[in-house]
Amino acid sequence: MTVILIADDEPRLAEHLASRVAQLWPGATHLLTAGNGLEAAALLVAHRPDVAFLDIRMPGLTGLQVAQAASDTRVVFVTAYDEYAIAAFEHAAVDYLLKPVSDARLAQCVARLQREARPQAGLADLLARLPAPGASAHLAWLTVGLGDTTRLVAADEVVYFEANNKYTDVVTATERHLIRTPLKALLPQLDGSRFAQIHRAFIVSLPAVARIHRDLMGRQQVFLKSRSEVLPLSRSFAGRFRQM
Repeated sequence: MTVILIADDEPRLAEHLASRVAQLWPGATHLLTAGNGLEAAALLVAHRPDVAFLDIRMPGLTGLQVAQAASDTRVVFVTAYDEYAIAAFEHAAVDYLLKPVSDARLAQCVARLQREARPQAGLADLLARLPAPGASAHLAWLTVGLGDTTRLVAADEVVYFEANNKYTDVVTATERHLIRTPLKALLPQLDGSRFAQIHRAFIVSLPAVARIHRDLMGRQQVFLKSRSEVLPLSRSFAGRFRQM
């Protein structure tokens, strides 16, 4: 069974590409479609498709960001991106399709996919070097484990991060997950306009802060909108909150 994922924020383009791929690849028994980057990443993790056609410019996550989770999946970038990126794709032997996708080029791509079933060896290195078009390098989502299940948590859902020995707790409004990245290594990957360190053991989402309270001893605490925990605010990190 061959599972194929097609991700494009233009529904008609995604449906059209899916129908064309189905005609060219009769063995493709399961076609998945996604309308944005977050949905594509979730399908990629949940279904581990054999092939993923990823539009580079998508809301939520770009195709390049989605591809970071594609360790067992052959990736084809569908793009109108510039010549620098195309040259990089070719150098790394990464498949790509330029919009508008011609029938001949798509047939050539499908034939190559059928002939070479293993994921591209140079993909991870390419993604580490190539910036996403028009997107920041900030962490947009986290891969977390829940029992035997792996799922995605969008950075926008996180209320705060808490150091847990060498690991980090990721806390949302309703859940708590453990990731293997230490808090110190996580901080540079976060959007500084959204997240702030408030203590050596805590990073908080600024939109999640309800108020800052100072007690009679001068100690400051962070109250949250969606959770009952009260977090400590160290003096060394308090400057950002003086206007709150």
